[in-house]
Amino acid sequence: MAADGFKWVFERGRKIMSSCVITVLLLLDIYFTCVIGYLSSPHVGQEPPYAAQQNPVMSSPAALTASSVSSVVTGENYTARCPSDGLCTKLPAECISCAYHHNCSYGQPTNFTCNTRPGVRCVNGSGEQQQNFTLTVDCRFCWQLDASQYLCSNSTSCMTVSCPRRRYSATCVVLELAHCLGRREFQKRLFCNWTGGYKWSTALALSITLGGFGADRFYLGQWREGLGKLFSFGGLGIWTLIDVLLIGVGYVGPADGSLYI
Repeated sequence: MAADGFKWVFERGRKIMSSCVITVLLLLDIYFTCVIGYLSSPHVGQEPPYAAQQNPVMSSPAALTASSVSSVVTGENYTARCPSDGLCTKLPAECISCAYHHNCSYGQPTNFTCNTRPGVRCVNGSGEQQQNFTLTVDCRFCWQLDASQYLCSNSTSCMTVSCPRRRYSATCVVLELAHCLGRREFQKRLFCNWTGGYKWSTALALSITLGGFGADRFYLGQWREGLGKLFSFGGLGIWTLIDVLLIGVGYVGPADGSLYI
């Protein structure tokens, strides 16, 4: 009698273990299917092709005087943005024209001959008006400036949560008071760095408290994974624990590919 009882308990335990293993395998299959589907969705595109930046060719001082105007504005409304009777060396780049040359050492201060554009007045350190003056600029091309000296366009279509990190081609424009050699508008490859307003703390709190119902995935915009967790009760707790870890370390992010705030 006792032997029959032990046999029944053994058979029952084996069936339960088999059911649990099958359930875990099915959940893992669903999970990886969702991940593969997500990674192959249209919003996860390839990196845009990179167009190499063509640096201006500086061959002679005569050519420099005609081609190296530091302003990118060709209209006559620049005079409204140029301070009147200010120091010539403090004028914005669009208010002056300089004969830049490449006969200098990178990063070293170099003197360039500049003159004010028509309609712009400036003075030297003694208060005397002048049109031609010498401007001291660090020898470097515009694309070699510090990142704080130019502004770049931002992309909201690239994935910030990826391995390796993705880059995008940005159009950058040098700030008015920064002076440099070459074109003031250039292309640069930058890391994807934008946010859609999703909070990491909110996602983690939802994963811990309501992760069994897929609330964390719904919050992040991943509705397919959210439905999978909802109808499987968080994968009987296994999927919930996995998501807590993945969201906690930042591996799982918003569906639009943005960064947490």
